[in-house]
Amino acid sequence: MTSSYHFNRIAEAIRFLSAHYKEQPDLNEVARHVHLSRYHFQRLFQRWAGVTPKQFLRYVTLEHAKKCLQEGRTTLETAYQIGLSGNGRLHDLFINIEACTPGEYKNRGKDIKISYDYIDTAFGRALVAETEIGICKLSFYHDESEPELELKNDFPEADFKKGLGKHGERVKQYFNNWKIPERKIILDLKGTPFQIQTWKALLLIPPGSLVSYQDVASMVNRPNASRATGTAIGNNQVAYLIPCHRVILHSGRTGGYRWGNQRKIAINGYEYAMFRNQPSLDLT
Repeated sequence: MTSSYHFNRIAEAIRFLSAHYKEQPDLNEVARHVHLSRYHFQRLFQRWAGVTPKQFLRYVTLEHAKKCLQEGRTTLETAYQIGLSGNGRLHDLFINIEACTPGEYKNRGKDIKISYDYIDTAFGRALVAETEIGICKLSFYHDESEPELELKNDFPEADFKKGLGKHGERVKQYFNNWKIPERKIILDLKGTPFQIQTWKALLLIPPGSLVSYQDVASMVNRPNASRATGTAIGNNQVAYLIPCHRVILHSGRTGGYRWGNQRKIAINGYEYAMFRNQPSLDLT
């Protein structure tokens, strides 16, 4: 629960910083807002993000987002050319998508066994669910959500069992140490061919990079369908591992996120602080 406690305090600090950015609140003001001493807050924040609150604030501004958009567009175009247009790049990723068949999609989980449980991450508590094939859902918990109910609504005919399986344990370990797993994390996803294609494109966006919905639409050869692409991105059931959080509005503003906009801002700021200067660590 420690990670969730830390994230909740950090998220509240980010909310405060975002709302009062023009006033440039100092460390004392932010610490008071989250009911911590200046020293404790500074130490907590640096332990979580690896940078000071002041440094982190630079990574969540509109100006920074616009800069990342420009860089991310070039990165995604290059990755797509050597990835989805061929058959080599995706096999090098440590996340592999296995799409269910149309028949499996229609049967609403009939005869499928699903194991699930909660894990703590740097971005709060999350529910992880898996079939025998791989992860079918990863959902961050927040006050308005009911992840277990959502899971059972997604697969009403499935046989559920509480507890992590081998795929969930792999995800839990990854969030604990951020090391590339020796064995790939398999995702068992249900979706239309267009949704699967869109989610595969998202896997090519490196941490610390941002792209727009229009950029992703172009990458999946639907340049005039940014709305449909946005819907496909929004239907992603696997938080973080399929990095829909790295897609923002063309203006540089955050846009929507089913697990909360402040969490989206926090994740992108965290990734920039922790991974942007570590090119050897491929988190896609």
